[in-house]
Amino acid sequence: MAPARLRPRLRLSLLLLLLLAPAAWGCGPGRVVGSRRRPPRKLVPLAYKQFSPNVPEKTLGASGRYEGKIARSSERFKELTPNYNPDIIFKDEENTGADRLMTQRCKDRLNSLAISVMNQWPGVKLRVTEGWDEDGHHSEESLHYEGRAVDITTSDRDRNKYGLLARLAVEAGFDWVYYESKAHVHCSVKSEHSAAAKTGGCFPAGARVRLENGAQVALSALQPGDRVLAMGEDGNPTFSDVLIFLDREPAIQRAFHVIETLDPPRRLALTPAHLLFTADNHTEPATGFRATFASQVQPGQYVLVAGVPGLQPAKVASVSTRTAPGAYAPLTKHGTLVVEDVVASCFAAVAEQQLAQLAFWPLRLYHSLSWGSRTPGEGIHWYPQLLYRLGRLLLDEDSFHPLGMAGMGS
Repeated sequence: MAPARLRPRLRLSLLLLLLLAPAAWGCGPGRVVGSRRRPPRKLVPLAYKQFSPNVPEKTLGASGRYEGKIARSSERFKELTPNYNPDIIFKDEENTGADRLMTQRCKDRLNSLAISVMNQWPGVKLRVTEGWDEDGHHSEESLHYEGRAVDITTSDRDRNKYGLLARLAVEAGFDWVYYESKAHVHCSVKSEHSAAAKTGGCFPAGARVRLENGAQVALSALQPGDRVLAMGEDGNPTFSDVLIFLDREPAIQRAFHVIETLDPPRRLALTPAHLLFTADNHTEPATGFRATFASQVQPGQYVLVAGVPGLQPAKVASVSTRTAPGAYAPLTKHGTLVVEDVVASCFAAVAEQQLAQLAFWPLRLYHSLSWGSRTPGEGIHWYPQLLYRLGRLLLDEDSFHPLGMAGMGS
């Protein structure tokens, strides 16, 4: 039997075999021509009073903590957006349009669920009975007050459908679903400010990288094809081609961990599930530094920084958090890059740098041969999302960062 420490590697090897199947050579996940179609996965309805995931709603593993009531007069009211999807029926008993107001994350999940409902029950639509609440009708610290929760039914109000409706809501990506009442299903999402709200393997827009010509540019100005300072497999500095952005979201505000060193002074902000390289003492060679989640870096550890000459260890003096605009995650040929003169990985979510580099080999090959688009799009690339879903099937739960899909390569 393989030692326990090798099992994640064996499982990830199986994952790679799946990725290297002919389907991986298409422009996205899809069915291989001539292959036998798998039967659809059977959906198991939620039982009455069951919730998913099986943790309290306002915890990190679900929708996260309550952040305060949003009123029409408050600054945060601009965080809410109306949902005019014609495939959703809004009860709007207050006749104010409040039920249509919600965060963008809630809106996206609700629109996805609306499609699933119509596919599951032709002729039936999704119905929202409660959305954003401005009148105090819910319990204290209800996520309805932040536009992060909805109560839903089907348009035919067939209560026999509600257990499966709850399961469809889980599949649509709601962060917490509760078959709360015989009359409705309660769904909620993470805050837009939450570090766990989206994939978390990114740097802020203003973070700078060094180009081969010596210039420093912000990640927001970086383009595929640029060559940036990175770390090679031998632990020495090198310049590496930027192939693609695994995540690129200029408008978002996100929470970042800030790692600071004093000698030499460096300051790097990155999301909690992102990887950088650490060691417990300064005598460790660069190749001996291990990939570590940003949220697990502690003062007293050492990170690698760009110095003169080459790369050198620097002692972490402090770790803090802050919010900043933008979320950028470039993928380089070497799987590393130097941001704000600190060496970091291009990957996140799973603390296995070499295996992540191997798992992204098909994508690197595709773009290094100039088959892929050179125009950076916005949002999360489909490939890391595919890897994450497959990884969840093959790897142990403790192989992942606690934030879950907090940056599988993004």
